[in-house]
Amino acid sequence: MRPLQDSITFNSSLLLCFLLKVASIKLSFFNMISAPVFQGILSLQKYPILVHAVPILSTDLNLMAITILSRGRCGLSGCITKYLVSMAVTDLLVIITAVLLNRIPGIYFPGSFLSITPVCSLSTALIHASRDSSVWLTVAFTFDRFVVICCQKLKIKYCTEKTAAAIIGTVCVVGSLKSVPWYFIHEPMFVINKVPWYCRLKEIRYTSPLWRAFDWFDRILTPCTPFVLVLLLNALTVRYILSASKARRRLRVQNHAEKQSDPEMENRRKSVVLLFAISGSFILLWMTYLVHFCYDQLTNDDQVVGFSDPKFILQESANMLQLLNSCTNTFIYAVTQKNFRNELKEAIKYPLNILHKISKT
Repeated sequence: MRPLQDSITFNSSLLLCFLLKVASIKLSFFNMISAPVFQGILSLQKYPILVHAVPILSTDLNLMAITILSRGRCGLSGCITKYLVSMAVTDLLVIITAVLLNRIPGIYFPGSFLSITPVCSLSTALIHASRDSSVWLTVAFTFDRFVVICCQKLKIKYCTEKTAAAIIGTVCVVGSLKSVPWYFIHEPMFVINKVPWYCRLKEIRYTSPLWRAFDWFDRILTPCTPFVLVLLLNALTVRYILSASKARRRLRVQNHAEKQSDPEMENRRKSVVLLFAISGSFILLWMTYLVHFCYDQLTNDDQVVGFSDPKFILQESANMLQLLNSCTNTFIYAVTQKNFRNELKEAIKYPLNILHKISKT
């Protein structure tokens, strides 16, 4: 049997290739839309197809992931399944609130009900709530895997379905409460027949020390702290795995069992590959947002001159990759989990089989 670290290295190489491929797809997608969007204030010739395709595709994929994982036939523990389902649900909410109910209506239906100030203020708060919940559930999942692999005594009490449900509920509630202030930071751009339309930030957003402190708190809490925690937990996990696998290999050599299969190591390897896939995707796709945040704080220059301004391109790139982070987990499950692939094939075959039976009758 291949040693654990060799197996992890092999799978990590495949995983790195997959993540780089995902990143190249994202970059290619960004390059495709950058010309019509940034050089001509939303030239709606090519942009509509792309801006519809991504949310519709990601919505379908997340719904499929939720359905497949909820059936519990992927060979994953109940604890992992709860985390993955909750992450898929929050990713779906990010796409619905940020894209389907915000960006698309803003482009195609500028005078719709969604443009009324209370509604778009609520939409902004919901975007932050779903985004924060999605990010911190990734941290919770990473910590859960860290406990399973590195803390054998703690995992008996901590890594249970009941604990996972409590943590998921806490993360979602706290994320929602933290996002409430975003509802009150907007004012209408104009009022027609006593109806407030559109949202713009109040001047107090830039002048009040309280609001500036909240802005710093919001940015540090999401995504700076999760970014650091995910990196730290993965580093500690890798260090533990390398030392533990060396000790276990020496023991197996002494017992002349090095050629026999090791179920514990196989289960641990699968858990590690899934952990690194989700964490790696999160780090790759949020890195641009973090760079943009650091650049803003260092330069204190948020003025944008036209759609070709590099600052504007960096900002929109960060927003786009942040949203696309909600679209990749289904691909990750398909790449890393054999049982998920089998369930996905069955889900795809099911309507085709029905159509085939109907065509025969």
